[in-house]
Amino acid sequence: MIYGHISQPNACRYPAAIEKALEFLRTTDFSKLEPGVVEIEGRTIYAQILDLTTRPHDKLRPEVHRRYLDIQYLYSGEEQIGVAIDTGNNVVSEELLEQRDIIFYQDSENESLIEMVPGNYAIFFPQDVHRPACNKHRETAIRKIVVKVAVSALN
Repeated sequence: MIYGHISQPNACRYPAAIEKALEFLRTTDFSKLEPGVVEIEGRTIYAQILDLTTRPHDKLRPEVHRRYLDIQYLYSGEEQIGVAIDTGNNVVSEELLEQRDIIFYQDSENESLIEMVPGNYAIFFPQDVHRPACNKHRETAIRKIVVKVAVSALN
């Protein structure tokens, strides 16, 4: 997992596909876009613009992806995201790898919380369990952008 703020320069260079995704986040005015999918580089790199309401931590399921990494960027509101390394010990709640490249777990072993405020991003790799859109203080309307980057594009 990588955690940062979009206004801060990268201390080191990321793979080109991640750099392209971060540049999209830096240069796009998300107040002018409707929720939905924006293709950045076909289905290799694309963004999902989401308007959500955060929920209590225990009402959300942790998830992982295998073919894509997530760059979760908070545009407005506040949220917490649960994070943990996928130890292989988590009980699968639902597996939708073929349909949506996602596995939901019932819970997550050794989970920590990160605080997200506007401008923060977190990059989740296939080994990173994450539980997005958790309440920070209370249910809150948020706008977030999830950029999906194909793992195959990182080579």
